[in-house]
Amino acid sequence: MSQAGPILFVSDAERPAFVAALDEARLFPVVDADWTSASRAVDEVQPAAVLAAVHAGHEPHVTRLAKKIADQSPYLPFVALDAAGTLPLNALPFSSRGGNPDRLIARLRAALRVRTLHATVLRRLPEVKFALPQGDPVRDATVLLIGRGAAYPALSVALGERIGVVGALSIEAAAKHLNTRDLDGVVLAEGFTARVTDAFLTVLTEDARFRNLPVVVTAHQLTQSYDLPNLELIAGEPARIAANALPLIHQHAMEAQLSRTLRSIDAGGWLDPRSGLLTVEAFARDFAKAVEQTLARGGGLSVARFAFDPNNSRAQLDAARILSRLMRQMDFGAAQKDGSVIVVFAETDFRTAHMIARRLSAVMRHTSNGKHEMRSDPVVSVDSLSPSDTARSLLARLSADASRAAS
Repeated sequence: MSQAGPILFVSDAERPAFVAALDEARLFPVVDADWTSASRAVDEVQPAAVLAAVHAGHEPHVTRLAKKIADQSPYLPFVALDAAGTLPLNALPFSSRGGNPDRLIARLRAALRVRTLHATVLRRLPEVKFALPQGDPVRDATVLLIGRGAAYPALSVALGERIGVVGALSIEAAAKHLNTRDLDGVVLAEGFTARVTDAFLTVLTEDARFRNLPVVVTAHQLTQSYDLPNLELIAGEPARIAANALPLIHQHAMEAQLSRTLRSIDAGGWLDPRSGLLTVEAFARDFAKAVEQTLARGGGLSVARFAFDPNNSRAQLDAARILSRLMRQMDFGAAQKDGSVIVVFAETDFRTAHMIARRLSAVMRHTSNGKHEMRSDPVVSVDSLSPSDTARSLLARLSADASRAAS
């Protein structure tokens, strides 16, 4: 992959062999700087990525450099090699165990793809009337925590203070979540043998959907190498594991948000870049059209409304993302201003719609959101178009059904 700009390598010691290997991998040129000149070098060199060798006592330097890098646009990847302490949110951890340059090259290539994606979105934004979603994408991120050891509850709390957590006590339960949810990372905690861990990582490697997912293993020394560019071994206290897993999760959440934004630009701005579903305006337009066509042509049209606790906006967003991933190509939906999500099932009778809605709501119910363990149980109401309906009357009936069900 070509990249615009060199790689800046920051260190007070000489360049380790595995960094020198970057030149051979055509990720070049590598420009050296020491810690005192690092911030200035970012301005002068205009790098495509920054690598830093972090030794004890460098923490204040890392914080300063991370702040400088965070202000750059497009996204500038920052990889911190062998940091012992807690990293800033935009410093990707990388342990150079075994000095394997291939792992570093894979990590950089994955990060540079996010930079390219960001540059593409920035170039194309003028085509539509919306701005990039504001706020840190990590607040919308969801991580899958798999484990059953003593550290599991503490790890769940440490991660849950910053992001949504979906817990799984077995690999089988984890596999189900991987297939139904938009995840920004996997944390594999203790409670599994090395053989089970190896089998799980091999399955992730072989499935293209999960290859770029950040995968943090907390309890095993990995002897194998896996084709997972964002696989990292992070041991220690739950708070440290969570803090150093967050930068990888943050980068993935950002990549997912940029991908949704690009899809929205392709759709003329009618898709909501946060949820992946239609905007409220696009939904109203498409729904009116679908009702009109169904009444003229005949056939079925059903609607489901998933209503959440209005104090739990996170549950609505999670549900919207689950729906955008699981609903059929012919269906469409939108997150509504009242905290609900409405989905239209085209060519579908009431019974089938009811069954689909029940299945979708079961997936939503398995999500806990952070430290408050707020439940995401939606109140579900389903209705179908009758010959005397308009778009407005069908939606009004759906809302009335929902308030009856909730009371």
